[in-house]
Amino acid sequence: MKKSDLYAVIMAGGSGTRFWPLSRRRRPKQFLPIATERTMIEETFCRISHQIPLRRIFTIANASQSKMIRRLLPQLPKANAIVEPCARDTTPSLILATAHVYLKDPEAVVGVFASDHLIVNVPIFLKKLQAAAEAARRTESLVTFGVRPTFPSTGYGYIHYSRDGILKFAGEKFFPVESFREKPSLTTAKEFVKAGDFVWNSGMFLWRASVFARAIERFAPDYHPYWERMLKALKKKDRTMLSKIFEDIPALSIDYALMEKAEHTLVCAGDFGWSDVGSWSAVGDFWPRDENGNARRGMVISIDGRENIVYNPGKTTALLGVEGLIIVQTKDVLLVGRRDRDQEVKKILEMLAKTGKTELI
Repeated sequence: MKKSDLYAVIMAGGSGTRFWPLSRRRRPKQFLPIATERTMIEETFCRISHQIPLRRIFTIANASQSKMIRRLLPQLPKANAIVEPCARDTTPSLILATAHVYLKDPEAVVGVFASDHLIVNVPIFLKKLQAAAEAARRTESLVTFGVRPTFPSTGYGYIHYSRDGILKFAGEKFFPVESFREKPSLTTAKEFVKAGDFVWNSGMFLWRASVFARAIERFAPDYHPYWERMLKALKKKDRTMLSKIFEDIPALSIDYALMEKAEHTLVCAGDFGWSDVGSWSAVGDFWPRDENGNARRGMVISIDGRENIVYNPGKTTALLGVEGLIIVQTKDVLLVGRRDRDQEVKKILEMLAKTGKTELI
């Protein structure tokens, strides 16, 4: 696989509500230094640029987010920051982004990556990426990475794969996908983990642009006319036409619209230390921790404080006999909650919206 065969699309939209109050509407999670001292999107861009030339890396987000991207990633060609006319979920976004690549080279391989995921072992990721690009280039398949479950998560979608018909590319195994499964109940998640042939859906995909076009036509036919219209709008450089398409196109995730229906999909083991960093409790895996398991940003003094998450940079937080809490201090909000309820942060945002406190959202 030559570097020139592979393009990248970094999905940089989204509101990142689960990291409130640090994450806000104007500066969501992907633009925050959550995992390291660099923002999540900078980490993603840096990781991918080891494998893909800068001129072949694209981002896609709304207009204000694209301006922020250009500030954070000045080395990214300006034209490569694709602007969505409006937010319409991942299927319209990926149709638009893949159409951009298709017009350059229909047989190019497109890699799709989230802007706000963490990958710990970059060398293994790059090796797997090269193999997955080879699989996409040499087959008519949509290709993805699946992460071996470490616990019965109800917050991830799952991929059921077959142990028959295994293919090998660049020394890596690729398993035929049987089905994509929704976020399950706890009972079902336990069954998936026990079965051993289910993996978490990482949300990373690779496909040849032409294969994507054919897959849309066959498995998501309602979207195919929009694909054709987008190609026409991009050829004409007609922004008004493109805006009209986005007003009309159904808003749906790529999983629901295409991946769950497509045939001949392949999955490769994503054993490179992946995390979607989907909640405050997740940062406990990579922030500095003291001897009692308190993960922190900022100075923490603890007496019998255990397994807490503390974000209070530049200040000292004192813990006294508390366990399993999230404590997040920003300039205008203090959040205190239980770690096991961190997925409910969005309920606070709903309350703020109802009471007119939109400046805090």
